[in-house]
Amino acid sequence: MERLKCFLKRPDSGWYATNCSTSLGNLQRIVGGNIETVTFPDLGVVVICNEEGRLLGLPYCCTIRGVSFVGDIMVYGIDGENLADVPHKLKEWRELINA
Repeated sequence: MERLKCFLKRPDSGWYATNCSTSLGNLQRIVGGNIETVTFPDLGVVVICNEEGRLLGLPYCCTIRGVSFVGDIMVYGIDGENLADVPHKLKEWRELINA
């Protein structure tokens, strides 16, 4: 099972870097349901979130480039159509999304 460097963010906590399995089951477990992906090509990342988060009333998590997310989210790098290690260091990531 492949594990990649990613960032994780929960509504009640800050960003942190970790290594996570990219299996569908693991991604669904972390976000608490079916996954939705939102790609930010200019950042070279994809955000994985709960597809029905707003319908389920999940709490606000964060905003990235004008897109608000609810519930737990994960950020991976992208390599074509595949997930990859997130291409940023955590400090750099925080600066990018807060700019």
